[in-house]
Amino acid sequence: MGPMSSPIEFLELLAREAAAVEFEGPLLAARAAGLPAERLAELEQAKVVALRVRALLERRRQREVELSGLYDTASDLAGLRDLDAVLRAIVHRARHLLGTDVAYMTLNDEEHGDTYMRVTDGSVSARFQRLRLPMGAGLGGLVAQTDTPYATANYPEDARFHHTGEIDAGVGEEGLVAILGVPLRLGPSVIGVLYAANRSARPFAREEVALLVSLAAHAAVAIDTARLLLETRAALAELSSANATIQAHSASVERAAAAHDRMTALVLRGGGVEDVAAAVTDVLGGALLALDAEGRLLARVGSIGEPDRAALVEAVVASRAEGRSVRRGPLWYAAVVAGTENLGALVLHPDDELVNADQRILERAALVTALLLLFRRTVAEAEGRVRGELLDDLIARPVRDAEALRSRARRLGVELDAPHVLVAVGDDVIATTGSARQRVVSWATTYASTRGGLAAARDGRVVLMLPGQDAGAAARAVVRDLSRVTGRPVTAGSSGPSTGPASLGTAFREADRCLTALWALGRAGEGASTAELGFVGLLLGSVTEDGDRDVARFLADTVGPVVDYDARRGTALVKTLEAYFGVGGSLARAAEQLHVHVNTVTQRLERVGQLLGPDWQKPERALEVQLALRLHRLRTPA
Repeated sequence: MGPMSSPIEFLELLAREAAAVEFEGPLLAARAAGLPAERLAELEQAKVVALRVRALLERRRQREVELSGLYDTASDLAGLRDLDAVLRAIVHRARHLLGTDVAYMTLNDEEHGDTYMRVTDGSVSARFQRLRLPMGAGLGGLVAQTDTPYATANYPEDARFHHTGEIDAGVGEEGLVAILGVPLRLGPSVIGVLYAANRSARPFAREEVALLVSLAAHAAVAIDTARLLLETRAALAELSSANATIQAHSASVERAAAAHDRMTALVLRGGGVEDVAAAVTDVLGGALLALDAEGRLLARVGSIGEPDRAALVEAVVASRAEGRSVRRGPLWYAAVVAGTENLGALVLHPDDELVNADQRILERAALVTALLLLFRRTVAEAEGRVRGELLDDLIARPVRDAEALRSRARRLGVELDAPHVLVAVGDDVIATTGSARQRVVSWATTYASTRGGLAAARDGRVVLMLPGQDAGAAARAVVRDLSRVTGRPVTAGSSGPSTGPASLGTAFREADRCLTALWALGRAGEGASTAELGFVGLLLGSVTEDGDRDVARFLADTVGPVVDYDARRGTALVKTLEAYFGVGGSLARAAEQLHVHVNTVTQRLERVGQLLGPDWQKPERALEVQLALRLHRLRTPA
């Protein structure tokens, strides 16, 4: 018997993992060699045993491959980073281990109430890959409802489950025939189905079903682990956010406490609005404006421009109505109020967003600012009363104790023996009542005290005693500045300079007469001194309220025709009359002053005679004409 007829040949075939058909080779060789029947039976028995061993080894090799796949899947779960990648790997292993054409996974969508295709491997149909299945439809619906694996050898013809046109069209386009589905369990619930499918008929062994069930279990673990990781990350993010919020709140509370202590200390040590503004920006950062009720600047810290007046008014009204700070664009506004009185506003341009506690800091600063402004007003009013009483004593009665007055003045920083001018502001602004009148008196007190002078309200006048020697300039400065405050014309008469306590009463009366003369001359809304009005000012200023003060009628009756003639013809008769009377009635000197010929002066005076009458040069009439010319000039100053 040759070597190919020996039973050991079957061991060699097993060793080199030969195909099953090759195990017929030794038996065929033995028959060809004519071996006896008992020998052939022995070889047949050896072949059967060898094939049984080969099948056992094949099953163990397949099991090894399956266990390796499950081990790899478990490794994927242990290092889970990307759920999609893990699910794709599981579906790919299912297709490879079961040897099917396609493997895929569907998951339930609780929000939409259906099932959708999650992962596919081996699919070629876009329609199949986009399938969405109604709950309970198709083979997957049966698997999900019964929580049991199901297999079909011919899906299109299987009547055990509910078919739909969309599912059948997708399965048909993919060309699937045999399908195995197993549930993805998460606790007591089925969250999806894992499938292995073939494009031709084939059975699914129990071992294949068990393998797909194991892979489905791994997939469910992966999905649950990813969900837990997502929830853990979300919880950590919420915890981190809460911790950041707590830290920010703690920091803002600490800032608020520090700001409260700092502003309290400011009030106790007599700080000003500038100190409050600096404290706010030190704590909150940014830049800040402190404005009074009229929108004038009280303090500025940092680089910030003054807001539009209309925007400021709207924001302050809103802040007062809401009782807290308000935001308009990048700026925060906090109204500075005391009761119902508006005292101003704080305007903050912060570097960062303000939290509630930061807003409280700004609002507390507004409250402290209101307290400081009220305190400053109280101090100013008290000082104003003292200053007003001193000025009233200086101008209201004969001075009896000049040294006592000097001593009182020095305590207020006023030196009475230095030159001073007296300015009287008329009742065109003082006649107002309430807060408007108080504002005028308060302004005058502040205006005078900042210049080292005094101010008081007396007999419908506001009187200011100001250091200096130019009474007219002082009157015009008062008119200009006070008109801005009141928003209406102001008239002011002045006199001086005066030196020493005894002269101030006389100076006040002269300033008062100058004020009266300005009204008589129709020059309301202007400022002038007694020196600038001359003797006409003294004359008109001494006229009482019951006397004849109709200056306009006097001018019209006396020189009106000449003034009207000049206005109509563009002539210079008024100027010629002024020059004529100014040189004592000399025609030649008048002509020289006017730079014209003597005959021209003569002709003009003849025209004057025609207009005023032939007696205009008689002494009594000439005096009236000269006074009228002076009044006309004062009423229309150059």
